[in-house]
Amino acid sequence: MLIANPKATSTSRRARDILLRAFTGDLDLVLAETGHRGHATELARRAAVDGYDVVIALGGDGTVNEAVNGLLAEGPSPGLPALAVLPSGSANVFAKTLGLPADPIGATKSVLEALRAGRYRTVGLGTACHPGGTERYFTFCAGVGLDAEVVREVERRRAAGATAYTSLYVRTAVQHFFTGTDRRRPALTLEQPGRPPKTGLFLAFISNTSPWTYMNRIPVNPSPRAHFSRGLDVFAMRSLEIGPTLGAVAQMLTARSRPLQGRHVVNVHDASEVTLRATRPVAFQLDGDYLGEQLSVTFRSVPKALRVVI
Repeated sequence: MLIANPKATSTSRRARDILLRAFTGDLDLVLAETGHRGHATELARRAAVDGYDVVIALGGDGTVNEAVNGLLAEGPSPGLPALAVLPSGSANVFAKTLGLPADPIGATKSVLEALRAGRYRTVGLGTACHPGGTERYFTFCAGVGLDAEVVREVERRRAAGATAYTSLYVRTAVQHFFTGTDRRRPALTLEQPGRPPKTGLFLAFISNTSPWTYMNRIPVNPSPRAHFSRGLDVFAMRSLEIGPTLGAVAQMLTARSRPLQGRHVVNVHDASEVTLRATRPVAFQLDGDYLGEQLSVTFRSVPKALRVVI
């Protein structure tokens, strides 16, 4: 099943048709276009129930996330369809992290070669759950605090007609840092089973792999040791003053293998479970998808959760 998001940033009907023609010589392919938020989840769940071999997600990270949650609706299982990704969104972090070409045509060639050779990779994922909500999988990152607020503002601007280029995220982040977010009152506490809590946090990034995201082709990497084969990594800040924040951003944009350093920085590596609790409702995002405000979110690592065509 090819699940295609016709509204993804760089997708066109012509590109989709080229992809269809490329695949039909090798696969018995069923096209399913998404029509609303959450539709890719419904389609991928149907594919799992109906016994498809592969689900191909043509879209951005949001489409991939929905497809993953549909495939894993009943939990990981060796008999589930494998996932293939054809990136056509604004960021495509998951696809880039897997090593796929950034354009759909190049990715199509790579996926076809992998299918013909029977190449798969099993990756670990993360889940997030808040009180009263259902557990949801994420592929590469989650965020609580400032970054989720920026995602929320970008989604509002996109709904008003803006295009999700990198410049939109950067402008929104700078503007929101200075005029939107609360940089005086930290709301978050980080909890891990069997360890003392870490209090006084303004934001937290939870990474299932590295990098956390990309600024065009530049990786943004707060947790460089994060990997699909390990648990979750967390980066958090105890200050949003201009100096410490600029220092952290500079380190994130620098190629390195060690975690960020600084007296205002908190790092957690290879965690099986972490909980973020807040003294007031705080913004929350998964894989770049804004999911509202929460007072508590628990994140868990799920090893070997999904087969990916690569």
